[in-house]
Amino acid sequence: MTMILDGTNGLTFNDATTQSSTATNASNISSGTLGKARLPTGSVLQVVNVTSVTYVSITNTSETATGYSASITPTSSSSKILVSFYCSEFRVPAYSGANILLYKNGSVLTFIAREFGFCPTLTTNTFGNIISSSYLDSPATTSSVTYAIYARILANPGTLEFLPNGSNNTANKNLTITLMEISA
Repeated sequence: MTMILDGTNGLTFNDATTQSSTATNASNISSGTLGKARLPTGSVLQVVNVTSVTYVSITNTSETATGYSASITPTSSSSKILVSFYCSEFRVPAYSGANILLYKNGSVLTFIAREFGFCPTLTTNTFGNIISSSYLDSPATTSSVTYAIYARILANPGTLEFLPNGSNNTANKNLTITLMEISA
């Protein structure tokens, strides 16, 4: 694809298939954005970022909603959604372990962490610093899609804690979900 910039016509792109020229100037991008159809495959079309500092505890051995979630409405059914999850601190119950899962619209999509924290020699809860994960989804829709974090402990008794109190750097703890729509 070629691009021509001149003082008369503004910015001109040649279509890769037909080789015809289309001028882009202030009058046809008056909204201040270039049409998404003109962006190359792999471009980021939109970003949704949700950050929480809310403490959450899970004591169930069945998958339980944490309340951490983010929603996005894709602009094209062919778009992909890159889901990134980050938690700055957690506490896993001793001898129990836990699973953290990513759900899409109420159904399990993938594991973020599977059977983590299990340590049969520990008798106290273990702190962890940073869980981070990414997943590339193909929702094939232009309707709103909600990605949510679910968790469960693997054995009773115990409590899995996100952003627990009483540990170091309590002022800097957060949990973030970032959704990026990627053009296909």
